Amino acid sequence: MTAVVRKPAEFRRACEDARSSSLRVGLVPTMGALHEGHFSLIEEAKQRADFIALTIFVNPLQFAPGEDLSRYPRTFESDLAGCRDRGVDLVFAPEPDSMYPARFQTAVSVTDISKPLEGEFRPAHFKGVTTVVAKLFNLTGACTAMFGRKDYQQWKILARMAEDLDMPIEVVGCPIVREPDGLALSSRNRYLAPSERERALGIVSGLRRAHDAWKHGERSADRLGSLAAGPIEQAFERIDYVAAVDPDTLGAPSASPNDLLIAVAAHLGTTRLIDNVVLGQDPRP
Repeated sequence: MTAVVRKPAEFRRACEDARSSSLRVGLVPTMGALHEGHFSLIEEAKQRADFIALTIFVNPLQFAPGEDLSRYPRTFESDLAGCRDRGVDLVFAPEPDSMYPARFQTAVSVTDISKPLEGEFRPAHFKGVTTVVAKLFNLTGACTAMFGRKDYQQWKILARMAEDLDMPIEVVGCPIVREPDGLALSSRNRYLAPSERERALGIVSGLRRAHDAWKHGERSADRLGSLAAGPIEQAFERIDYVAAVDPDTLGAPSASPNDLLIAVAAHLGTTRLIDNVVLGQDPRP
């Protein structure tokens, strides 16, 4: 039976009760509009924990003016059904004013690793993410928290935050889940018109080109980034970045790296898609 709570104090109490019963808490933070990628996080949590808590909160702090906060998909009833089908114990679905009451004025910021990639194009985004996740971590208490590696930079930032602030949280990055044709699952994929959905595969083509070149011995970050960018430039209307960076620092890689992150953000119409592959670690997209 999946319980639903709306108030932060109720969520904290339920997690404390689980731990008092010697249950390890597994946390799956989401913004809802759940798909198989989210469900894979639930399954990973079940392998690592005994009591599964999933949060659904479209966090206004991480949307800049003009971004898609108002039209972000909200599908609570189907989300809840999916959680029940997969044995989630607790769903926390707060209202914004319970997370950010009147006179709220505190933010959590992670500095260097937040600056490149997404940080360059969405400068306020990660402060909103780290602030809300810090609140969720504080409410949950000691737990194992699951995050998808499609949001690779987010995962790294949240792991850094938990370590830097001595939070009793194990932050786990889980593999990207893809459609049969390779497109990474995303709640925003539903925005794509059929012709845009086909063009979106330019990201997959680019990542595959870089992956194949790496497999055949290419180690130049510039060359691998250019190989990835080619199909994306042909298919997408606007590119924020196609970057080849160190997977840990997100900065410049060594001259002959052992692994390399290729990260992409690009636009089709009003939809912005992100994706990545870690060459030397990840399977072919």
